[in-house]
Amino acid sequence: MGRLSVSCLFPASWHFSLSPGGCPRVLNTTFRQLLIMSAVAVILFILIYSLHLARTKYSGSYRDRKYHRYLARVTDMDATDTSNPNLSYGIVVDCGSSGSRIFVYCWPQHNGNPHELLDIKQMRDQNRKTVVMKIKPGISELSNTPEKASDYISPLLNFAASHIPKNKHKETPLYILCTAGLRVLTETQQEAILEDLRTDIPVHYDFLFSDSHAEVISGKQEGVYAWIGINFVLGRFDHNEDEDNTLVEVNLPGGDKEAILRKRTAGILDMGGVSTQIAYEVPKSVSFASSQQEEVAKNLLAEFNLGCDAHETQHVYRVYVATFLGFGGNAARQRYEDFIFSSNMEKNRLLGKQIGMSVDAPYLDPCLPLDIPDKIHQRGLLMYLRGTGDFQLCRQIIQPLMNLSNETQTTLNGIYQPPLSYHNSEFYGFSEFYYCTEDVLRIGGDYNSARFLQAAQDYCSTKWTMLKQRFDRGLYASHADLHRLKYQCFKSAWMHEVFHTGFSFPSNYSNLKTVLQVYDKEVQWTLGAILYRTRFLPLRDIQQENFRGSHPHWRGTSFVYNHYLFLVCFLVVLLSIVLYLLRLRRIHHRMQRNTSSSMLWAEQGLQPLGLTDPL
Repeated sequence: MGRLSVSCLFPASWHFSLSPGGCPRVLNTTFRQLLIMSAVAVILFILIYSLHLARTKYSGSYRDRKYHRYLARVTDMDATDTSNPNLSYGIVVDCGSSGSRIFVYCWPQHNGNPHELLDIKQMRDQNRKTVVMKIKPGISELSNTPEKASDYISPLLNFAASHIPKNKHKETPLYILCTAGLRVLTETQQEAILEDLRTDIPVHYDFLFSDSHAEVISGKQEGVYAWIGINFVLGRFDHNEDEDNTLVEVNLPGGDKEAILRKRTAGILDMGGVSTQIAYEVPKSVSFASSQQEEVAKNLLAEFNLGCDAHETQHVYRVYVATFLGFGGNAARQRYEDFIFSSNMEKNRLLGKQIGMSVDAPYLDPCLPLDIPDKIHQRGLLMYLRGTGDFQLCRQIIQPLMNLSNETQTTLNGIYQPPLSYHNSEFYGFSEFYYCTEDVLRIGGDYNSARFLQAAQDYCSTKWTMLKQRFDRGLYASHADLHRLKYQCFKSAWMHEVFHTGFSFPSNYSNLKTVLQVYDKEVQWTLGAILYRTRFLPLRDIQQENFRGSHPHWRGTSFVYNHYLFLVCFLVVLLSIVLYLLRLRRIHHRMQRNTSSSMLWAEQGLQPLGLTDPL
């Protein structure tokens, strides 16, 4: 008799057989074995399904979200879609010392999450260029004619108005923030210029502009805005889980609040031509040695909330900002020349010498490249210099310019500086920090003190004729000029001493990056300004999101619901299979009993009861 066997991959004791007579038989299959099979199948399915959900949740939401945010901030170079009705716009005018610039920003509708900031970026025109315009001279030139201030700034506003859709003008905030350009004027002169702007601009433009939108900001505010802009571009205000960033424990302002863990923010160092600025977060509560020190610190510490909800602490920051006038690269060189001129004149007077008074007897300057000639004009006199390229001696000579009052007072210019956890910190160096390391030395990026010292020393000790030959062959950065080559030796020494002596960074500090741009973007303090000043705008979108959230949750929960429905269906099907196998088992046992009974009657030569002999 033919037989069809279906063994699959189960043990021999679990094999099934179907006979042609239509009588299914389960060979040695027990109820316990069926339960074990079912349990193993269910457990395996649940494990696989759980892993699938976990991977979907992590990869599909977190990684995708992180990637898209990174892509939006870093590589979004497309022209702004001005036809998008959900885009909002904002304008910031930076009135600086040498000129004024206008920046136009845009952002999509807020996603409704109160823990996230607006995704603000610079607007780009149809040619994919950022919408920025600069005019000269600085607004301070109008100190005697303040009534011309609105005429002075109108080309910038016309430029912005031509790029922003007209139907968006009334909801576009405009901020006119004046920095060094107006700080040099008297308060009366400042107010006269600002009053003209506050009066005339609302008459000619429909932008969202109030009296508080035009002001002179302090160096502290400017530093805070710069710090906000850098950390926003770096993604340090995104407090979702991110294995790529170091966490720090932060004691929030107010002693009754618990410490929280969040992403480590980056500090900034910016050395311009006139001043040097440092800004970094102070995560720990600060104690003061005296009430006088506490009073000084209050002017250097800024505590603010970047979030839209004043009661939420996730975006509360305590930032130290200090600006040092006269400590920029060019200003420091000028102070250095004043110093060596005065000391040399005094030495000549006491010793009866004429050092530096002629080309044949020049003053030997260790802070200039080897054999380069130079001159100093002071008090109607001319002092001749010749470089010796002694980098180590140059470092020693400029020490008094740090204004370190004594051996225990190691902060730059004697200004208070809160404790800094150097081993768990990160800084970005801009302007001279970048130019000094990259333009000539070509070692910008990750800073290494030993490598920088060696490169600077080698440069200083190289003859000026050789440096000029290298310059003519195009071996330096494209924007490096002869002025950079001449004073590179001094500025390298100055940058190094400000960083390590003035700010007390250890010589083995390795978390400084000297950069011109962040993620290929030139980050301006104006980005931080618009982020801070528009921080309450998401409240409307959050309220709308909460309103939608109070209604049926089918849209939000359909994904999870469908997965659970699939799991229930699978279990029902599995249970049906088990019940069907049990039914086959009972049928098999019943037929076995009937077969055994028939065989017994046959062996005895009898017929089963109920059957008659046909013969």
